[in-house]
Amino acid sequence: MQQTKIYKPKHNVRIVTVASLFDGHDLAINIMRRIIQSTGVEVIHLSHDRSVDEVVNCAIQEDANAIAMTSYQGGHNEYFKYMYDLLQEKGASHIKIFGGGGGVILEEEIKELMDYGITRIYSPDDGREMGLQGMINDLVKASETPLDLPKGEKALPANYDASQLKKMSSNQVLNSLKKKEVTTISRLISLAENNQKDYKKVFPSREDLDGASNGASVPILGITGTGGSGKSSLVDELVRRFLVDFDDKTLGIISVDPSKRKTGGALLGDRIRMNAINSPRVYMRSLATRQSNLALSKYVQDAVEVLKAAQFDMIILETSGIGQSDTEILDHCDVSLYVMTPEFGSATQLEKIDMLDFADLVAINKFDKRGAKDALRDVKKQYQRNHNLWDADLDSLPVYGTIASQFNDPGMNILYKKIMDCMEEKTSSQLTSNFEISDEMSEKIYIIPPKRTRYLSEIAENNRAYDDDVENQVKVAQRLFGIYTTLVSTAEASSLKLDSNGIDEDDLQSYITKENKEFIKLLKSEFDKVKMDLNPYHWEKILNWDKVQQRYNDEVYSFKVRDKEIKIETHTESLSHLKIPKVALPKYQAWGDLLKWMLQENVPGQFPYTAGLYPFKRTGEDPTRMFAGEGGPERTNRRFHYVSLGLPAKRLSTAFDSVTLYGSDPDYRPDIYGKIGNAGVSICCLDDAKKLYSGFDLADPMTSVSMTINGPAPMLLGFFMNAAIDQQCEKYIKENGLEKEVEAKIETIYKDKKTSIPRYICKNGKAFLPFDKKQNGLLPEGNDGLGLMLLGVTGDMVLPKDVYEKIKQDTISVVRGTVQADILKEDQAQNTCIFSTEFALRLMGDVQESFIRNKVRNFYSVSISGYHIAEAGANPITQLALTLSNGFTYVEYYLSRGMDINKFGPNLSFFFSNGIDPEYAVIGRVARRIWAKAMKEKYKANPRAQMLKYHIQTSGRSLHVQEIDFNDIRTTLQALYAIYDNCNSLHTNAYDEAITTPTEESVRRAMAIQLIINKELGLAKNENPIQGSFIIEELTDLVEEAVLLEFDRLTERGGVLGAMETMYQRSKIQEESLYYETLKHNGKFPIIGVNTFLSSKGSPTVKPREVIRATEDEKEYQINNLKNLHKTYQDRAEDLLDNLKKTAIKNDNMFDSLMEVTKYCSLGQITDALFEVGGQYRRNM
Repeated sequence: MQQTKIYKPKHNVRIVTVASLFDGHDLAINIMRRIIQSTGVEVIHLSHDRSVDEVVNCAIQEDANAIAMTSYQGGHNEYFKYMYDLLQEKGASHIKIFGGGGGVILEEEIKELMDYGITRIYSPDDGREMGLQGMINDLVKASETPLDLPKGEKALPANYDASQLKKMSSNQVLNSLKKKEVTTISRLISLAENNQKDYKKVFPSREDLDGASNGASVPILGITGTGGSGKSSLVDELVRRFLVDFDDKTLGIISVDPSKRKTGGALLGDRIRMNAINSPRVYMRSLATRQSNLALSKYVQDAVEVLKAAQFDMIILETSGIGQSDTEILDHCDVSLYVMTPEFGSATQLEKIDMLDFADLVAINKFDKRGAKDALRDVKKQYQRNHNLWDADLDSLPVYGTIASQFNDPGMNILYKKIMDCMEEKTSSQLTSNFEISDEMSEKIYIIPPKRTRYLSEIAENNRAYDDDVENQVKVAQRLFGIYTTLVSTAEASSLKLDSNGIDEDDLQSYITKENKEFIKLLKSEFDKVKMDLNPYHWEKILNWDKVQQRYNDEVYSFKVRDKEIKIETHTESLSHLKIPKVALPKYQAWGDLLKWMLQENVPGQFPYTAGLYPFKRTGEDPTRMFAGEGGPERTNRRFHYVSLGLPAKRLSTAFDSVTLYGSDPDYRPDIYGKIGNAGVSICCLDDAKKLYSGFDLADPMTSVSMTINGPAPMLLGFFMNAAIDQQCEKYIKENGLEKEVEAKIETIYKDKKTSIPRYICKNGKAFLPFDKKQNGLLPEGNDGLGLMLLGVTGDMVLPKDVYEKIKQDTISVVRGTVQADILKEDQAQNTCIFSTEFALRLMGDVQESFIRNKVRNFYSVSISGYHIAEAGANPITQLALTLSNGFTYVEYYLSRGMDINKFGPNLSFFFSNGIDPEYAVIGRVARRIWAKAMKEKYKANPRAQMLKYHIQTSGRSLHVQEIDFNDIRTTLQALYAIYDNCNSLHTNAYDEAITTPTEESVRRAMAIQLIINKELGLAKNENPIQGSFIIEELTDLVEEAVLLEFDRLTERGGVLGAMETMYQRSKIQEESLYYETLKHNGKFPIIGVNTFLSSKGSPTVKPREVIRATEDEKEYQINNLKNLHKTYQDRAEDLLDNLKKTAIKNDNMFDSLMEVTKYCSLGQITDALFEVGGQYRRNM
């Protein structure tokens, strides 16, 4: 394949790269920004989940030539158009917009967007024809060329153009600056960088500047330090505190990053770490050094002068990473801050750092690192020596430990206050800080205590020790069996009686003759001697094997689950009248073989649960769990009833739209509006949850609900639990004939509030009236209206408190289901994080604590997910290893909070992907085995906590847009893997999911795959069909050891959380994704209908026959319902949200508070309140 030549821009081009709002797909934009940068462009990277307002403000402040963005989460039409309109409105029509979204953006939509004014949207076909570098060449060339080039003029990019400023007088420019008009500030800095001649012409003279300033000077804080010391996060934390401290002051930031000597490109990445700068009181500009070996741009002083002329109240100047001898920052600031980490080597290295001679303040950031307190002492002593402060108390020296990555860090609070005090002391600024601080030192709030960071290697060591013990015991048992068979032969018996002590003496005596007496005595003595090395528990298992066989040979097998006896027929009859065993047992005779099988495999339902968790599968409840989510709650409710109609068990799996996934409310703002109800259901309040699950009795043991939600999971769980409670209140109302009384109460509440009672809107557009008994047929088939009576109110508003509390307690203890809530996986792979990681984990712990206290036994508080790790590109071993390591991290965290493993262990569940790789054939059995061994041997957990329950979804990554009919074949094979491996529940993807939201027809086919395997496939009547296979056993051992080796690698990096800091997991996933894509692209990994066995037409990309998106009516209805909720409960919402924040600050249980808050407040209201006390997620590069 011929390599595309890289285009080299003739000017300094600046491009903002970003992924759209509520969109965590950052892999594509990361690849693009790397190629753009290597093409010689200065890239301002914002990463994922950015609103149009953020992107446009950034592009204007940075005076970018273009915005390059990806949009994979729907809503692209509204997003791109809104961005275009906002650029026009803000006087930045010269900034070009480029985009891409794979197959998500349809051909006709590409044309519509480009006709609207978007410069170019690249399609998958463009990618195939042009290649990545070809697309980037096209983008950079177009970015470099102005939109409207007057005839005869040189082609200069917009950020070289001074024509507008030349039309203004010096006073007009000054007035524009004083008004802080961003386009003027940004263009002046660009001219300073790109066009010094015109800059000097248009920038006001010193005399004009002095006159305008009235002698007032703008204080400048200079921040410098080593690369990787966390300067960007630290600056963001300073900005956040400044905005809280002063409600009317403004801040200008200049941030410098190095240019690449080889290409001239630069990654201006400081904005990615910043959450506080999107304020009208903050201006930020990123500069590339455009020179080698220097930490500042030679135009930095010009940029500072522009911000001074704009009369910002304070300026922060941040350098790129510096070496030991660099002090250039001192020439440009009033107060200097040197940022370093504890990892500077030996104390003698401090003598070489010039900034320790000159810095006004020193921050030792990342103070959670090992040796931080020693580093603080050493730096203070060096500062003392450098400044000849021999009599000074070390505690009084301006050296502070900080953890900028930790929300509301005490060390950061102290540093901010000291900076502001120093600024006031050294300059004439009017910046008297009233920021309150404590005397606390920065201290890491540990999720996993430092002494427990080896937990994964301890698990690996324990599991290997178990395996070694098994091998030793097997050898003993095999020797015993050899002696036993020799005894039987010598005694000329068919067998000898065995008991707990060994061979029955009386039975043996009956076989002794004069001829064999001495030999039998010798053999018996050797048998007794060898048996002493066999664990009595293992001998008991060997003795009981005959009884085990008999139980499975009997017609009916009975066992108890939670004191309830269950009877199962042990065989099925084929059409040929053969009795097919549901569980087939090995035919081993030798005790060693038998013991190894029992200790490493065993029958289903017995430790180590390799073959399955329960003796037999449930009868009358297949593991089918189908995924649905689109439009408003009513439409998804209709789909749920469609997919579960006629099935005795209702197993519902819910997909939420991206607005919900990121904890926001529906809104008319176009970048939000376009995403409402697309690629998932819109749920923003309790009433939505009631409609979504209406007609399904959530307290029925045959109903189970799974919710794929992570960041805002505790809030959605609150909605769900309250919906379930109110359903049971509704049943109580009907049973006691209280309908009229309740109807009157609801009408009175809403009459007093002067708002509308919420309703379920049926398919014909009519509202369902729950108290009107003449409305049969309006609701979907199968929906009896349960859950709709109390829309707009909760049970405690219409029933006596004691009645409500009893119903509440009874309900939450029986509801069945799962909420995903796996925040570690989100940080590693999927990016739907909204809160800081520590706070998100604390919320998870609060949910689990509440579950234990309220005896919630049937609902899983977390679904530890490997599916999204696999979808991001991980191979099956990495998926399994990272998922189990995340699971054990939750175990360690919950233990550190004092929870009992036997009480929280049963509330944990798992979620894996199934591809077609060989390792997927054993992913469940390896997971069960590793988990069971670790929980029993290391954590001493009881059998219920040893059981790893998991859901399988067939691989979305294996669904291809070419030859989509072949996707069902792949899905069938993946489903077969899952069912043979005894998964607890299964979702089969629809074949057309690669190109559109599944249709009813494709969902029915996907369900049929499972039903045909479970109902028709003969071998599937057996429940342990892969046990005993040589290749399965070999694969199981290989994958198990590979996972344990990955545990050791994670331990070397400080455990799961330590590895996340260096982005080990994310990098590993991306490397494996690239490996797969490379082999797929070059054809070395054959994919039928994609890169081989193509049709006569070349197997082109299939276009969807039907694209399912939320309707305008659905979006409008969601927004109007939300407004109605806010108006109805505005008097209660504020107090409840304040109480929630106080609960968080006091470290009380937030989920208990959320159960009340979710009755009256919307998702977005709750998220915003928690941001104030828990901090927002900080993006990584």
